[in-house]
Amino acid sequence: MAGQVRRVAQPPASGAAIGGRLRAARQTRGLTLQQVADATTLNKGFISRLERDEVSPSVASLVSICEVLGIRVGELFEPPATSLVRAGEGRPINFGGNDVRELLLTPGTQSQLQVIHSTVEPGGSGGDELYTLDCEVEFVYVISGSLEIRLSEETVLLNTGDAFTFPGREPHTWMNATSGAAEVVWVLAPAP
Repeated sequence: MAGQVRRVAQPPASGAAIGGRLRAARQTRGLTLQQVADATTLNKGFISRLERDEVSPSVASLVSICEVLGIRVGELFEPPATSLVRAGEGRPINFGGNDVRELLLTPGTQSQLQVIHSTVEPGGSGGDELYTLDCEVEFVYVISGSLEIRLSEETVLLNTGDAFTFPGREPHTWMNATSGAAEVVWVLAPAP
C-alpha cells in the first residue's frame, strides 16, 4: 500500500482522548449510536465524532452521555489500571496445599479474576479432602508435567498442554502423582 496516507484523528484541544472509552462503554452495553443520541437528545453525528475524538463535548453533554452509558465521568480520565508481573516475581501465597509453590500473578485489588502460577512437587496436593472455593469458575492449564484433578464424581488426569474448566463450587482437590514437578496456571473467576 505504498503511497497511501492514513489519517489519524487528533484529540481535541483539551488533550483528553476519551472517545475510545466512550465507544467501548457504549458497545459493552449493546447500545447503538442512535440509542445514545435518542436518550441524550444529542445528535448521532456529534456522538460519532466524539467517539473519534474529533470534537470536545460540553460538560452537560458529557454528563448526559455518561449517565446513559452507566459510567462516571471521572472514569474517562483515569489511566487504565495495569499490573506487570515479571517471570518468577509473583507474590507468594499459600492456599493450603502440600509441596507446592504458589505465586499470585494478579494484583490483590483485582476482583474479577485471580491468576495463580503453581509449581507442584512430586506428591504435592491440595490435601486428601475435597474442598470448594468461593468463585463461579476454576480453570487450570498445565504448562509442564501432569496434574490429577479429583472431583466428587470423577478424576481427570491433565498432561502438558491440557486445560480443564469446572465450577468453582464443585468439591475438588488435586495431586501430582508423578515423579517430576508440575507447573500449572490456575484462573479463578471472580476472585475468591
